[in-house]
Amino acid sequence: MRVVCTVLLGLLLVGCNKNEVGDVSLGLFTTKDIKLDAFTDPVITGITCHVSSIEANLNLSDPSDSSLACRQTGPITAAMIAQIDKSKNGEVLFTKSKSIFFKTMKIRRIFDAENQTLMYLAYSTKETSGSFKHSLSTVPLWGTDAYISKQPE
Repeated sequence: MRVVCTVLLGLLLVGCNKNEVGDVSLGLFTTKDIKLDAFTDPVITGITCHVSSIEANLNLSDPSDSSLACRQTGPITAAMIAQIDKSKNGEVLFTKSKSIFFKTMKIRRIFDAENQTLMYLAYSTKETSGSFKHSLSTVPLWGTDAYISKQPE
């Protein structure tokens, strides 16, 4: 009984996504849709990311494939860059459940200081067909207030 309640709750929560900006049906005879989510980086508020992924309604697990595009949509300042995690692992900014069996899609921000570029990595936390599915988008700081000119040596 507890498993049935968990499954039903999970199915009800599938449609509860405040970040969803698009929903494309894959056809009349399928229960799969392409969901489009948008989110603004919580620290670098001048960056908006859009991610697309398949949602398989009435299935216990969604496919792991996703696509990611991040763009500058507002100002990016040096003060914003000073606040972010600059470790090689970066930090997780967005998480979306893809299964009742603990599979999630995550989006992580990593800063490439050498090239003054913000990298956004979308990935699945479960291996699928021998591969971890992932997608990468980059936003260079060139042309922003956060860009630091390299001094000639």
